[in-house]
Amino acid sequence: MDFFAFVKPKNELEATAEKQQNVPFVPEEMWVKCPKCNTLLLTTDMEENLHVCTHCDHHFRMSAAQRIALLADKGSFDEQDAELTSKNILGFPGYDEKLSKASKKAKESVRCGICTIDGVRTVLCVMDADFMMGSMGTVTGEKITRAFEYATEKKLPVVVCTVSGGARMQEGILSLMQMAKTSGAVKRHSDAGLLYITVLTDPTTGGVTASFAMEGDIILAEPNALVAFAGPRVIEQTMRQKLPKDFQTSEFVLQKGFIDAVVQRSALKPTLAKLLRLHGYGEG
Repeated sequence: MDFFAFVKPKNELEATAEKQQNVPFVPEEMWVKCPKCNTLLLTTDMEENLHVCTHCDHHFRMSAAQRIALLADKGSFDEQDAELTSKNILGFPGYDEKLSKASKKAKESVRCGICTIDGVRTVLCVMDADFMMGSMGTVTGEKITRAFEYATEKKLPVVVCTVSGGARMQEGILSLMQMAKTSGAVKRHSDAGLLYITVLTDPTTGGVTASFAMEGDIILAEPNALVAFAGPRVIEQTMRQKLPKDFQTSEFVLQKGFIDAVVQRSALKPTLAKLLRLHGYGEG
């Protein structure tokens, strides 16, 4: 019996081992895929565009260090209370491991300090999504409270950039207590007649939204940022009805009167500087 060997015909377009060796290697970190329009962006191009998609204007999340570099005058940021770090104060199972993992990306969920914004001396607090999604623990509340107390004493304005998944459940009621603690510090700062501006970035949710994030004298937000207490999925499951497509975006919240303006990232520093000077800071 004759056996026939079926041989796949050679496709000239297929890469041979020799051709594959000549293909240049392109590292994955050179490209970033936009989650909104699916466009592949050169990392260098995105960084030059302040981490904003050049095709659809999607605002990528920034680390605290990147945002400080964006807003504070070069070399002016003097960080305060950097030694304060989260501890497993309740002995919550697995929390030590989570803190250890998070600390490899960022030291804490907020960085606070004194800087100048276009020459105007300001207390600046920037939350960091790289540390447990910017969740609010006891250290978060303590650092923000101290920042407001310093600003009240020195009669300085405060700018807070928020990003948070809410209160940190591993710290239980002690985490929730930070809502009242920070709000008290904000009230004392306000009673002294001082300016407080918040900048809401994606996402700002939970206990942070229910406290200091929405207590600013002027509340700004980046485009298409999620601003909410409970997330849209939780609300849909509770109400059993479909929500509008743009529900809880910064543009939606602006229409409802909860924030004052949606500001492009490129215009954020000039806007803050203008607002600070309009309120009498940086003069004389």
